Amino acid sequence: MASAVLVFLLCLTAGALTTVRSEDPYLFYTWNITYGTISPLGVPQQVILINGQFPGPTINSTTNNNVIVNVFNNIDEPFILTWSGIQHRKNSWQDGVPGTMCPIAPGTNYTYHFQVKDQIGTYMYYPSTALHRAAGGFGGLNVHSRSVIPIPYTLPLENDDFYVLINDWYTKSHSELRKLLDSGRTLARPQGVLINGQSGKTDGKGEPLFTLKPGRTYKFRICNPGLRTSLNFRIQGHNMKLVEMEGSHVVQNVYESLDVHVGQCYAVLVKADQEPKDYYLVASSRFLKGEPLMATALIRYEGGKGPASPELPKGPVGWAWSLNQFRTFRWNLTASAARPNPQGSYHYGEINITQTYKFVSSADKVDGKLRYAINGVSHVNPTTPPKFAEYYEVPEKVFKYDVMSTTPPAEKITQVTLDTNIRNVTFHDFIEIIFENPENTIQSWKVDGYSFFAVAVEPGTWTPEKRKNYNLQDAVSRHTIQVFPKSWGAILMTFDNAGMWNIRSEMTERTYLGQQLYISVYSPRRSLKEEYNLPDNAPLCGIVADMKKPEPYNL
Repeated sequence: MASAVLVFLLCLTAGALTTVRSEDPYLFYTWNITYGTISPLGVPQQVILINGQFPGPTINSTTNNNVIVNVFNNIDEPFILTWSGIQHRKNSWQDGVPGTMCPIAPGTNYTYHFQVKDQIGTYMYYPSTALHRAAGGFGGLNVHSRSVIPIPYTLPLENDDFYVLINDWYTKSHSELRKLLDSGRTLARPQGVLINGQSGKTDGKGEPLFTLKPGRTYKFRICNPGLRTSLNFRIQGHNMKLVEMEGSHVVQNVYESLDVHVGQCYAVLVKADQEPKDYYLVASSRFLKGEPLMATALIRYEGGKGPASPELPKGPVGWAWSLNQFRTFRWNLTASAARPNPQGSYHYGEINITQTYKFVSSADKVDGKLRYAINGVSHVNPTTPPKFAEYYEVPEKVFKYDVMSTTPPAEKITQVTLDTNIRNVTFHDFIEIIFENPENTIQSWKVDGYSFFAVAVEPGTWTPEKRKNYNLQDAVSRHTIQVFPKSWGAILMTFDNAGMWNIRSEMTERTYLGQQLYISVYSPRRSLKEEYNLPDNAPLCGIVADMKKPEPYNL
């Protein structure tokens, strides 16, 4: 281990991708976080750059790689990055959310060290605090399958694998947007949509985002790191064969377009089998009042002649279309790949549910300011990360467990309480979570540290009788689920990853204003077999900053 650390320190200065140790390779990145001025929608504005890039660089890794990212914070506010979809087995310290780490102070750096253990697929990273996500700082995170593991399709060549980041965008800075929320107002409708940081034009001019060779098949990895808007993605004149979503190979249905809700990622295969010329990628808003917002980007056939047609493919209308599309997603049970826990199980539907959590969203004003809540509790981040308080064995000085009930009251929730929302759960329980949405807007939910089985999304109100509608055979294992207006979604999962993990609305406005909680999956054994120690390089804050470090866990 000492030799690996020495190589790690030597390679950090290079800022490039380096591989060491044959059994579990190490990948090293050095990232410089700065402000920059660009004009995504034609208006100069402040954005967050990573190594001068917007969006940020893509991480390309392989199953079980150790990923080392040395982040230098050169903006004027504390900063955190979260690695959306990476499970961080036994290592919630690296999850990059306020409940599990102190922020990287301006002018300092922090080195993330995590392993993409037993995972494959398409993911992303983004800032997790202070609405920084509204200014950028996001990018793709790809976990390739190991070469010895077969995949259920012919793998495109290395340079035929593209990331497409689609997101809503505001022309106000992240600090201006934060002031809006702090004053009790909402973000309201975004000003536009971006594809890889650009809105595009439909005049047929400009440089292509990607160039295709006729006859070749390409993989497009499509993620939505936006703030609040579901987007529909389509490629002019081309169909898309869905092959993977959020770490799971899926039944390979063909789609003309895909609804990509906030926080979600898909991988599709596209064959360059059309007339050689230019075509448009199109991303348009869903479920917004008024005319849809839209972004375009060109793809160009190598050697092709002729501009893209100005007649763009139209997007779908209504959320019933999106619900029906969700119902077509099925887990590919014949594919060899990393499997969710229970490890290797195809039979999650036969496992007894230990406990049911029903989370009902609500919104109300507290002291005249808007807050969002789960079961009437709106989360407040304490100055000491709750995970640190647990590790130092002083949780009672920072928060109380279980201030939120796991089942909401029968009557409509009309009052919101501000508190630090931590649920204490039992290690290895197999649980059912119901996300119920009584509101008129779509929601998207994210669970850190795990994949779960998305067994149902249905209109109406959930009751136990609705379990008969669950897909207990081949529901996709993933880490996000959308819940449509006046609807509910159900997931099944096992709490087998010790640590503290965030469950949150992926709508950044809602997260910022309290619609989140943490689950403490605590192992009283304090053993390295179940959880890693607090990293030696972790910045300290709050009440633990001056406390003596506890005795480390051991085997």
